Amino acid sequence: MAGRAMNELRRALLPAFLLAVAACSPQPDAANTAQADPPLAGAAIGGPFTLTGEDGTPVSDRDFAGQYRIVYFGYTFCPDVCPVDMQNLGAAMRLLDQKDPALSARIQPIFVTVDPARDTPAVLREFTDAFYPRLLGLTGDPATIAKVAKEYAVYYKAQPSGPGGGYLVDHTRMAYLMSPEGKPLALLPVEGPPQPIVDEIERWAK
Repeated sequence: MAGRAMNELRRALLPAFLLAVAACSPQPDAANTAQADPPLAGAAIGGPFTLTGEDGTPVSDRDFAGQYRIVYFGYTFCPDVCPVDMQNLGAAMRLLDQKDPALSARIQPIFVTVDPARDTPAVLREFTDAFYPRLLGLTGDPATIAKVAKEYAVYYKAQPSGPGGGYLVDHTRMAYLMSPEGKPLALLPVEGPPQPIVDEIERWAK
């Protein structure tokens, strides 16, 4: 979808999202301000899943046990925000590769499609390889994608097809940093330059 429409969608959804997070998150008292919990600590975001990887085989959340994960929902035919966000994320991961390779090796970036009809494993592989070698694309049947998206508080909706049969998919624009236990830690600022992404990762990934 166009950048302006995506920003309007994000602004419309963000207040409800933040309220949900606030309702699920513990509120730090003044004594603990210096050692605040991650902003999404305790939020009901994420959960078990089994999707299809870029080689066509099942991929489970259990495959990432012990690793931090960066989870982003988008689609490969996205004309604007998804490629920009993945370019920024890839650049951030390359910075982290150089700065702290041990930490980088413990992080698995994941791109989950919200357009499974077009995003086959082969299509996802071509897309993710263009941005970062370890970026992993996941797809699945529509019902499974819908379930996983709901667990991650992600909205998406395909728009009517155009004259040529193509279509856009409205979707929220968020990249979650998840803990090695699969718990939410923070949102990463993938819409901007790579250094703030690295800073946020280093802040919460120990």
